[in-house]
Amino acid sequence: MNVVAGRELGRARCKACWVSCGVLLLIVASFVSLNLKWADFLAPDALAKIGVFLLGFLPPETSTVFLAKAWQALLETLAMSALGTLLAAVLGLALALPAAKVHADDPAWTKPFARLLLNALRSIPELVWAALLLICAGLGPFPGTLALALHTAGVLGRLFAESIENAPPGPASALRVRGISELRIFLYATLPQIWPQVISYTLYRWENNIRAAAVLGVVGAGGLGQMLSYHLGLFQMRETSTVLIGMVALVALVDALSFMSRRWLGR
Repeated sequence: MNVVAGRELGRARCKACWVSCGVLLLIVASFVSLNLKWADFLAPDALAKIGVFLLGFLPPETSTVFLAKAWQALLETLAMSALGTLLAAVLGLALALPAAKVHADDPAWTKPFARLLLNALRSIPELVWAALLLICAGLGPFPGTLALALHTAGVLGRLFAESIENAPPGPASALRVRGISELRIFLYATLPQIWPQVISYTLYRWENNIRAAAVLGVVGAGGLGQMLSYHLGLFQMRETSTVLIGMVALVALVDALSFMSRRWLGR
């Protein structure tokens, strides 16, 4: 028994060594092919220009009128990310069911088509979704919220589908032999088992959507990103500094809330 276990351990280590060598080879090839000019980047004149540029951000703009605009944009960004993530979680969970093989005898006819749809949703970046939706809905937070929802639904749908397939089959099988419908089996047996994962994945994507919502404003989707694009385009560096501080504070707040929520759910 120990000999067999030793052989399996040796094979696992060998595979890990090959994978590590492959990753290392890719890293070396990346450095060679990219032709990174570290000497130009770290040159004294380049560092001096960077220092002058950074000094332009100081001090941040703190006028009452501008802070009120920044606060409104911050709340708009927070609302975009929260609503977009909520819509994505609902849509992702709805698409996860046809994208998963729920039991051994399930033919899963809809799985390839649902997986293809999920791949299409998440392969298109939020910026591209926002640019497309701006044509239909115009400028503002609405197309940005929909862009976050569509892209994130593709990500969460795939994660939820994997969770459904990896859920322990015992409770679902016990209900299935009694003739319970698949929807009720999912609601009363599968969903309670994967619920902590659903919450964890959703909170993590909310953190990511805060950053994405800030960037979406570059294409006119509202929020802090739109203010950032406007003031940075006019080289108003003090106003830009205030907007960046708001972005950092918002991301830190959502990260803290997400961490505390996951910690509370894990008890």
